[in-house]
Formats: sequence, structure tokens, C-alpha cells
Amino acid sequence: MLRKFRPLILGICLVLAALFLYSANLRKKDQTSFFEQAVLTLAAPFQKTFDLAWERVSSGWRDYLWLVDTAQENAHLREENRLLKAELENLREIRLTNERLRELLEFKEEFALTAVPARVIAADATTWSRTVLLDKGTRSGVREGLPVVTPAGVVGRVIKASPGEARVLLITDAASAVASLVQRTRTRGVSRGRGDFLVLDFALRQEDIEVGDRVVTSGTGGVFPKGLLLGEVVRVERGDFGLFQTVEVAPAADFTRLEEVLVLVEEAP
Repeated sequence: MLRKFRPLILGICLVLAALFLYSANLRKKDQTSFFEQAVLTLAAPFQKTFDLAWERVSSGWRDYLWLVDTAQENAHLREENRLLKAELENLREIRLTNERLRELLEFKEEFALTAVPARVIAADATTWSRTVLLDKGTRSGVREGLPVVTPAGVVGRVIKASPGEARVLLITDAASAVASLVQRTRTRGVSRGRGDFLVLDFALRQEDIEVGDRVVTSGTGGVFPKGLLLGEVVRVERGDFGLFQTVEVAPAADFTRLEEVLVLVEEAP
């Protein structure tokens, strides 16, 4: 059935196409004849439909291009945002490091200490050993036996030193013992490591020691200078018998956040 009218349909399409093209050219003319006006009137509905379809296609294409550009711009902004965040974190870390180093420098100048600043590059806080590894060694003047401190308090002493590194035994290690005294009463004792805290041994039972008292180095052990803060008394027990009382001390230095330290060296003669 459709095949029967195919020539007629094709002919109509060709006529409409010719009419459409002709009318499209007439729209650009300033003046038209009566015949041309009739053609424009006849082709107007088709021209209007075509214009509307063309506008929608153009609008859709522009929207697509806009979405592509927006997606690319968003990807670029996300990457830029990621880089800026990384840079901000880096700057924040540099600022915090500078604040810690300035605090170390002020501490060194306040106590007139001859010291080598060092960074903690590894930590060993197992049940059997509590040590940290520093990035400075004998090439920087660090050697075995030297005390290590921070502005917060005593850290420990160097037990091994190589040209580029040094290992420090923390005061909380069971093998550590520091000659000490209670700052308020000048009661003497020996602070020994007990893992996360210290105990003040050999403090006589009749001595006045209270929770909150500060314990400092006595300077009599041959390693640490006098007056460096070890920690604060957190528990005192006096039994009915015995010569000594039990005194627990919380270390002043925060060993879980140890990053920069000072190794105290002797001044050159």
C-alpha cells in the first residue's frame, strides 16, 4: 500500500523541500513580490516547525557543551583543592615544628645549656625496653652517657652512639635510675622507671612528701645536671613499718609525643 504512494510522497517531500529552501532565501530579502509573499505564507508553518526544532537542538548542544566544560572545571577545581589542602597541611606541620624548635631554643637559652638538638626517628616502647633512636650521633658530638631532655622534662640518657645515630634509654625504663630530690622539701631519693611511671626509692618514711610535689634531678648522679624536672608525685603511701615510703611519680615528658629533644653536651674546655 505504502509502496503504491511512494512516488507521490517523494514528490511532495521534494516540493516541500524546495519550497522550504526557497522561502528561507526569501526571508533574507528586504522586499518580496506577491508570489514570494504567497510562498512565505505557505511555507511559514514548516519554517516555524523547523526553527523550533533547530532551536531545541542548538540549545541541547549548548547545554551539553556547558556540562562538559563544567565537569572539566569541577575536576580541575577538585585537583586544585586537593593540592591546596596538602600544602596547607604541610605549612601547618612546618609551623608546629618551628614552634617546638623555638621552645627548645628558649629552654636551652634559659638554662644556659650546651646542647645538640636532635629528632626522634624511631621508638621502642615494648615491655622489655623503652628507648628511642635519635638522628644525631658522634659526628654531632653525641656520645654515650649524655643526658637527653625536652622543655617539659628529662627524657633519658644516651646508651649507644654511632656516627649518625644515638639510642636513648628513657627514664621510664626499668634499667633507668636517676638521682632525685623533691623540690619542695629537698627530700632525696632515686627515681626508677616502672613502664609508664617512676617510683622514688629510698624516700624515708618520716619525710614530708605530698601528691603534686615536683621531683627534679639532684645533680649527684654524675649524668644529669641539677634541677631538671623529672615529674610530679601522684601517689604516696606510708606503711606502719619500714624505713621508706612508696612514692609514685608521673613523668613530666610526654614520651608518646616525643619528636625533638636536646642532648646536653659538655662545654669545650
